[in-house]
Amino acid sequence: MTDTLRPAETAVLDAAPAETGNPKTLKRSIGVVGGTLLTLSCVTPASTLFVVIPDLFGSLGTATALTIAIGSLLCVAVAFCYSELGTLIPSAGGEYAMVSTMAGRLAGWLVFVMSLLVVMIVPPVIAIGTADYLAPLVHLDPAMTGAGVMLLATLAGLLDLRANAWITGIFLVLEVVAAGVVALLGFTHSHRGLGSLTSMQVAGTGGHTDAVTAMLVISGLAIALFATQGFSTAVYLSEELENPRRNVARTVLATLAISTVVILVPVVAITMGASDIKELTGGDISSMVTAWSNSAVGTFVSLCVALAIINAGIVMVIQNSRVLFASARDKAWPEPVSKGLSRLGRFGSPWVATLLVGVPGAALCFVNLDTLYGVTGVSVTAMYLLVAVAALLARRGHHRHTPAWRMPLWPAMPILLIVVLAYVLTQQETQYLLWTGGITAVATLYWAFYLRPRRDTRWLVSIPDDAQA
Repeated sequence: MTDTLRPAETAVLDAAPAETGNPKTLKRSIGVVGGTLLTLSCVTPASTLFVVIPDLFGSLGTATALTIAIGSLLCVAVAFCYSELGTLIPSAGGEYAMVSTMAGRLAGWLVFVMSLLVVMIVPPVIAIGTADYLAPLVHLDPAMTGAGVMLLATLAGLLDLRANAWITGIFLVLEVVAAGVVALLGFTHSHRGLGSLTSMQVAGTGGHTDAVTAMLVISGLAIALFATQGFSTAVYLSEELENPRRNVARTVLATLAISTVVILVPVVAITMGASDIKELTGGDISSMVTAWSNSAVGTFVSLCVALAIINAGIVMVIQNSRVLFASARDKAWPEPVSKGLSRLGRFGSPWVATLLVGVPGAALCFVNLDTLYGVTGVSVTAMYLLVAVAALLARRGHHRHTPAWRMPLWPAMPILLIVVLAYVLTQQETQYLLWTGGITAVATLYWAFYLRPRRDTRWLVSIPDDAQA
């Protein structure tokens, strides 16, 4: 237990073990605008709206907008934690680097495992939705199409990060336009007033209308948190952001604000514009758009969403490869594996790590989606909880005086977040808790039998020596 509570012996890059040389760093090449474009693209509001939100409509009906609004408020507290920790520990390791430094190596390792679950599962989950939105032009197998999107995203992830910022920025404009069209059509074809947003109704079996309980809303918060969780990408990119002490917080908070608006406003419009509770619960947003306009507009929106999904795949592969790169640099694996994962290509991207994210992601497109969704929701919630614990410990010792962005209402904010997220975890389905718990148990055994006995040479969390830039 002392490993969990004691701050990690952080290995600064220029003090790395002599036998391995200085760990490789990623070059600082993007500012707030580029970082925000990449981060927003990872949140991918349109693909979240069209791929993830329909499942919430199916279980929460008119309470979907309320659930997302509550989840967004929780995410403000989470974003404060990420902003403070991300400016203290600007590393490509993201959550695990922050938690390792503040709460100890074992806690950081468990966060790494949870983040690895998320980064491996989310891209294929989103990519599978591509086929549905290409249907107006061509009918494709969802799994095969998702695998193709993952491989395309992997190729793009091998390019220079600055080039990817512009590519994803163009796609982002298209998906925001699509979300705007949906919002406009929904509001102009409203069948119910704003009071419907708190009516707590969902279509049941046999044509009946059922009430949505408070427990269902709390259970849905895990998916609501997942819907806007992409703002954490700014922390993963902190090692490549110019002036990270200033720009990490700006990127995190700006991304959360924009993504919340882009997701929540269309959800409100859809709730008010659906012809009845049955149509809303069905969650077929494309059909609603076509009914509100015509097939041409429906096709335009669908194609924009398909591009948004491809865009999300590119950014997620970029983000996730950085996590694997950082874990290898921090010696989480046997030496041959770490050397391979830390290799940088001609464009400065970690090409081996990129391939190891993208290719297995293509394979996961053929796995059942329900389990993937459930495990992801539990993992995101647990990861946020541990980040909140790290934020609670972020002002101990010399970190109290380190120049960094500081959250308001500390320590009340992380304490409240810990309590709420712990309760949300207790309301998740048992099978998803067991799946995530089993994977965490295996990871703990790896820590106990491989990493901990080699604590002087393995799992040495590094911080770039220009972190004060």
